[in-house]
Amino acid sequence: MKNIKWIFVFYSIAAIASMCAIGVAVGMSSPTIAIVAIVALILIMGNGFKTKKKYREQGLL
Repeated sequence: MKNIKWIFVFYSIAAIASMCAIGVAVGMSSPTIAIVAIVALILIMGNGFKTKKKYREQGLL
């Protein structure tokens, strides 16, 4: 339990929320919300992968 990297838990939950928002936007027939959710998903996942690379380079993973 002490080896959990909580920042990655946050990134994964935020990415899942963005994916859910895409589904809700499609259900509501709202392209604006869908586009915002897609952009948010790209930014969240990009930051997650960047953070993972930084942790790996520092030997923390």
